[in-house]
Amino acid sequence: MRVAVYLVAGMITATGAGIAVASDNQLQGPALRQAVAGKTVNLETPLGGLPINFRINGTMHATSVELASYTGSAQDHGIWWIAAGKLCQRWNNWLDRKAYCFTLRQQGRNVHWTRNDGLTGLATIRR
Repeated sequence: MRVAVYLVAGMITATGAGIAVASDNQLQGPALRQAVAGKTVNLETPLGGLPINFRINGTMHATSVELASYTGSAQDHGIWWIAAGKLCQRWNNWLDRKAYCFTLRQQGRNVHWTRNDGLTGLATIRR
């Protein structure tokens, strides 16, 4: 299930100009919500792409036929929320339904993320 870890871990980025960030470029509060709400994040993994849609209502959805053999299914739904300055999420089936939270730091068009278990990565987003 190593690839499944990438599914949740690398889903965030901010491409628009004018998103407010903390002094260390960490996205927080309204800027963090603005960076993901209503956006589709295209996560690239070593085994294929995974576009994840973060809906404004706090739900998310992703589909990837290429990753189905690793995740157990080609698609899943879940929820996302902001807590303590971090983006948190939980899939309904993937990643054993565990919740994970991410610190996001913007660097140009990329966002570097660090998950609460120490996993890190880079992602981009489509509007």
